Amino acid sequence: MLPDSVRDAIGELLESSPDPVEDIDRSLTWLRVVFSALPIDLLQGILDFGRHADTAGVALVRNLPVDPELPMTPVNGEPSPLKRTFVAEGVLLGLSQLLGEPVGVTTEKAGRLVHDVVPVSTGARSQTNQSSAAFLNFHSDIVFDEFGRFDLPNPDFLVLNCLRQDRNREAVTYYADARDVVGDLPADVEETLRTPQFRLNAPGSYVRDHAGGAAVLSDPIAIISGPPAAPGIVVSANGVVGLTAEADTALAQLQRSCRAVAHEVRLERGTALLINNRKGLHARSQFLAQHDGHDRWLQRTYLRRSLWDIRYRSAAGSRRVH
Repeated sequence: MLPDSVRDAIGELLESSPDPVEDIDRSLTWLRVVFSALPIDLLQGILDFGRHADTAGVALVRNLPVDPELPMTPVNGEPSPLKRTFVAEGVLLGLSQLLGEPVGVTTEKAGRLVHDVVPVSTGARSQTNQSSAAFLNFHSDIVFDEFGRFDLPNPDFLVLNCLRQDRNREAVTYYADARDVVGDLPADVEETLRTPQFRLNAPGSYVRDHAGGAAVLSDPIAIISGPPAAPGIVVSANGVVGLTAEADTALAQLQRSCRAVAHEVRLERGTALLINNRKGLHARSQFLAQHDGHDRWLQRTYLRRSLWDIRYRSAAGSRRVH
């Protein structure tokens, strides 16, 4: 939790600053200076969260600066043209640059570095960030890749900053750490999940916008990998296809184990959730959305510890869009 004095000092600087994505590298450099005002223990906690294998997979930061006035929640998933200050964007990117490099994906939110995550009526029951009337299953954020491995170019971290809570305060975000999940799984199920018997469906946004609604499946992969003390895990929200009956049974048990061990939080205005996208899976409950400008509004970034490994995906004219 930020002390009030630190919150106010950072907020004053951000309130008078322009949209940080207009010159993103310069903004990230400036935000590094701004966020150096965090108390040393809090700052080290965030840095350690990002750099060590044995730390928690999720962290909540509270009492963050907020925009003095907030326009109506956009209803189409696009940035609001009525937003006059960029405190939320500064907070989002200020926290993000402590964990890694913000990255845009051409097939997700048109390659933008700041994603507005809001309920959209046409996607209310989908397994995407537009949904509200459906439980968004435990998943990782993955990236469609023409080489067939949607789990390799995906983000290492996500940051979710809450601009507006849902009106009934019922939306719950869940996080299931892979270490806890593995501890809950029967040994034979874990063994199955560690074999390449699974194909991830591409993100729902890609399937919707680029594949006409048809499934786009990855190469066969394992769901769980790595040493027992620090396992990695990957699941696509839009569905995973098991290649055997044993694999399908294991997937069902995996979702049950995630629900059994998950931590939960109701994000409020002025809070941000830092998520390690490789150490665990996250989910979201259903909630009431009326698509009237007063619905839940989050902003999100995708982060990579390094952009080097995805340099083959670089979009023309941009260092950060892939």
